[in-house]
Amino acid sequence: MSVRQSLLAILDQAPCYGYQLRGEFETRTGGTWPLNVGQVYTTLDRLERDGLVSRDGADAEGRVRYAITASGSEEVRGWLAAPVVRQQVRDELAMKLAIACTLPGVDVPALIQTQRTATLSVLQDLTRTKSAQAAPASRSDLAWSLVVESMIFAVEAEARWLDHAEATIARATRAGELEAPASAPDRAGAARGVR
Repeated sequence: MSVRQSLLAILDQAPCYGYQLRGEFETRTGGTWPLNVGQVYTTLDRLERDGLVSRDGADAEGRVRYAITASGSEEVRGWLAAPVVRQQVRDELAMKLAIACTLPGVDVPALIQTQRTATLSVLQDLTRTKSAQAAPASRSDLAWSLVVESMIFAVEAEARWLDHAEATIARATRAGELEAPASAPDRAGAARGVR
């Protein structure tokens, strides 16, 4: 999620100072992504540097308000009109499982079961959280509901992937397609040029 564009979109509605902007962001995302106020001000500094926001005076308590510029509004329109392109990012769980499959003595099915237990626990927590919320009565409630549902779908996908990985490993093991992982390489020998 782009904090930069999200803050710009909020500023496109009205000028804000940093703490106000952070509160708006958290309200509009249902508090599911807490935002450090230091990150808000760092982002505002960059947006100002890039000509997308400008300082718009201060309130009675001396807090600097920021307002979006015409260029900033144009960037918001472009961001909202463009699809989100999923980039290849490292998935820590996929990397862990891939590495575990190549290491001698690792009980990969046990690793998968441990992860599945944790994943299902998160899914239960999210489902309880969603169930405790009444039908959306405001735009903020709707935003929160959509964010939580997105998290639920992502965790469900992870659980399905774990089931798939477990079945794939079991099939390969039964078919004898998996060779035993190589023993640990002799890195000391390799460093001395011994092969």
